[in-house]
Amino acid sequence: PFSLDYAPHFGMFKATAGGDLVKQLEWAHAQGFRSWEDNQMANRSQEDQLRIAAAMERLNMRMGVFVCNFGTAFGKSSFTGGKKEHMNNFLADLKKSVEVSKRVNAKWMTVVLGNLQQNLRIGYQHANAIEMLRRGAEVLEPHGLTMVMEPLNFRDHSGMYLERSDHAFMLCKAVQSPSVKILFDIYHQAATEGNIIQNIDHCWDEIAYFQVGDNPGRKEPGTGEVNYQKVFAHIRKREFQGILGMEHGNSKGGADGAQAVITAYRAADID
Repeated sequence: PFSLDYAPHFGMFKATAGGDLVKQLEWAHAQGFRSWEDNQMANRSQEDQLRIAAAMERLNMRMGVFVCNFGTAFGKSSFTGGKKEHMNNFLADLKKSVEVSKRVNAKWMTVVLGNLQQNLRIGYQHANAIEMLRRGAEVLEPHGLTMVMEPLNFRDHSGMYLERSDHAFMLCKAVQSPSVKILFDIYHQAATEGNIIQNIDHCWDEIAYFQVGDNPGRKEPGTGEVNYQKVFAHIRKREFQGILGMEHGNSKGGADGAQAVITAYRAADID
């Protein structure tokens, strides 16, 4: 196993493991991976969810994040506009996600906070987002589940409300719930703000989950400018016990691409 708990996703090793979802889990486990993430888990059939969960339990693998609110995530001022319909849709998505979490033994779910409201002062938008997160926390807290807010970079996702780690940190402090934390995506934050290690330290108490991808390009470590060996060493030094999701593509196709990903993580996973 690796020294940190990296989590691949379906399709990353398809060229070597084949198309069957369980075979992909088994192949990744044999390479040393002990967790998995799947943005689309909530949209899979219950049959597939249960089959994946059974395989992961057999392999002693942890389930990472899935996206819980595709319906209110992109293209709408869903958290900032203060509309009742957005609140209702978000809470409905969370209630559905609680059931998904039970089936697949997940503890974390990604939440994306939608777009800025162009004709509303930012203070009101903050207040609307905080209220929505508090209401969502009320759904998740009884089940011990956590939504992790993901700041997205301005280059790939222009117009989003949440872009920076300090903003996510402020929202966590305002909501004051164990069910609302930060997903620190190193790819997005390398593009948006840099200062990766310092910002990780500033946000440390509110970070529940990391995601990985080199910048530019959003491929495996070593293909861009981020010094992942130092970043991983810092996260390891701070004794992070959570998951680091591998939310990136492969820089090469086929079996060579799968092997390049594994080689990259082995190279970065050392002091």
